[in-house]
Amino acid sequence: MSTTDVLEVTDLAVDFGGVAAVRGVGFTLRRGEVLGLVGESGSGKSATALAVMGLLPSGAGVRGSVRLAAGGDESGTTELVGADDRVLSSVRGNRIGMVFQDPLSAFTPVYRIGDQIAEAIRAHRTVSRERARAEAVELLDLVGIPEPRTRAQAFPHEFSGGMRQRAMIAMAIANDPDVIVADEPTTALDVTVQAQVLDVLRTAQHETGAALLLVSHDLGVIAGVADRVAVMYAGRIVETAPAAELFRRPRMPYTLGLIGAVPRIDGPSDVLVPIPGSPPAAGRLPRGCAFAPRCPLAEDRCTAAEPPLAGPGATEDGGDGGGHLAACVRADEIAGRELSPAEVFPVPAIPPRGRPPGDPVLRVTGLTKTFPVLKGTAFKRRVGSIHAVDGVDLDIRAGETLALVGESGSGKSTTLFELLNLVRPEGGEIELFGRSLDGLSNRDRKALRGRVQIVFQDPMASLDPRMTVGDIVAEPLRAQRADRSTVARRIPELLRQVGLEPEHAGRFPHEFSGGQRQRVGIARALSVEPELLVLDEPVSALDVSVQAGVVNLLQRLKAELGLAYLFVSHDLSVVRHIADRVSVVYLGRTVESGTAEEVFGHPAHPYTRALLSAVPLPDPERERRRARILLPGDPPSPGRRHEGCRFRSRCPVYAELDGRERGRCESEVPVTDRTRHTAACHFPRKTVPA
Repeated sequence: MSTTDVLEVTDLAVDFGGVAAVRGVGFTLRRGEVLGLVGESGSGKSATALAVMGLLPSGAGVRGSVRLAAGGDESGTTELVGADDRVLSSVRGNRIGMVFQDPLSAFTPVYRIGDQIAEAIRAHRTVSRERARAEAVELLDLVGIPEPRTRAQAFPHEFSGGMRQRAMIAMAIANDPDVIVADEPTTALDVTVQAQVLDVLRTAQHETGAALLLVSHDLGVIAGVADRVAVMYAGRIVETAPAAELFRRPRMPYTLGLIGAVPRIDGPSDVLVPIPGSPPAAGRLPRGCAFAPRCPLAEDRCTAAEPPLAGPGATEDGGDGGGHLAACVRADEIAGRELSPAEVFPVPAIPPRGRPPGDPVLRVTGLTKTFPVLKGTAFKRRVGSIHAVDGVDLDIRAGETLALVGESGSGKSTTLFELLNLVRPEGGEIELFGRSLDGLSNRDRKALRGRVQIVFQDPMASLDPRMTVGDIVAEPLRAQRADRSTVARRIPELLRQVGLEPEHAGRFPHEFSGGQRQRVGIARALSVEPELLVLDEPVSALDVSVQAGVVNLLQRLKAELGLAYLFVSHDLSVVRHIADRVSVVYLGRTVESGTAEEVFGHPAHPYTRALLSAVPLPDPERERRRARILLPGDPPSPGRRHEGCRFRSRCPVYAELDGRERGRCESEVPVTDRTRHTAACHFPRKTVPA
């Protein structure tokens, strides 16, 4: 290891019960460097990160070498593979810090946040309890936790998701580690919170000078943070290079496919280029290159033997040497031709829309919904209200896609529930297909349910594991009293329509991949021939390549069937690709709406501009030149009514206004009108400081 190397992984292999999960992985981490580890689910990313920390379960077999350079003035290295518990305990949380994917599970729920960080300090350093608690407060302040002294006394469940992740970063850097391992640290976070967490992670790395191993499936996150990138497939690294070089000129078809499948917020809404097929199951690898069955460029020599990771800078022990390496026999040819994803992978054809947007399908005006805050045990009494939805306006026409976007807690899901209940709302008005929900009979309500269907976020949780796919798809038809012949005819038609085979009808949900399960959910929703499809985060739990296939499927179905979509998502890149119009909600209220071109090209509300600036681009050069609008803190509590503009506590425009203009924001609620592009802001399009 050189004098600047801090961690060296050589020929690392992991197996579970004799089934290989990681196969010969090697890389080097240098001080102050960020290495991004990317790939689809099951590629071995997390297993590699946990093997480095020695955190795999006892049944896992680990071979190879993980050497950690000595700290301080010491010389030599420490071998972590095969080390005893004493050695590993002295390294974890001290020399190597870990940021887990789910901070709520990583923290102990019955201990206060400050005490848990103090415990991590005292486990490796001889300091008093009072000094450790003081350092915990300083660390919480460093990672941007407001009122750190007070927050140190809080329990994990009292923190928001973003605050818990920041507290987890504070714990990871508590002892000035040499290496930070971050395993999917921004998964399931809102785009604004993701930007805050990444900013905190950069700050933490800068303060400690540590090397960072960042595991992520989000190529935009990797593009903005990583110095080098390693792409994993079927348990091994198949390409590695400096970040800018890898994104500009990939040499492995798999990497090219990952980049082509990513929807971009800055590009035209072309058809995405998904990677065909699925990754091989662990222990069932094909002969030769593991990617060959999915690769359009595969030839006979690809199946003869598995190609080594080779290229300029390769080392004899499998390390990368800092060069651009690819495990592909045609790597030089691909690099020389500078192929685009659409030139390599088949681009699905999306038929033109059958007709322009037609009659109104859904109209929501001034929707409100509150939930009671109760106190007491035997005798409960109402002590307040949660204003979950407080002024949402929506308008969808036949053949149109309206995207509903906003942070967690903005009221998106509550709005969906109010629509799907098909009852008179607490406040405001809902019209479906020109009929008000006020005063519907049970018969009318049942008829409307067949015209509105939903596709859920988690396809596994929304499918009954005890039912076959055929029964799942047929269930809505039977609920609508369809006869047996109709059900038998529709099941194979629906499965073909969503890209599955009729013989799949006899299988159970656990026998399908995540993308296939979501296709089953779409087939079930289409079975009763609805006119409005409600899509609640339908691709957020999917890999980027699978996500591209589902998004293309939704576009094709809309064009073929003339469906209207209400598309709820926090992923604005996907929204940019699929939506005709966009409605932005904040704290239960619509703050901006308009066509996708207007909202994305010329956002008027400061909140919309902050959301868009936080979306990462899968382009290192452009991503690192962009100006960011980082919103401070979290949205205010919906448990009280807010006078004036409810966004002003986080608004960068409000912070720059003079006293008279601020007074207007504090006392007057901004409203929207029914024009084409609206924004609930007193100073729309005013320059936002970045």
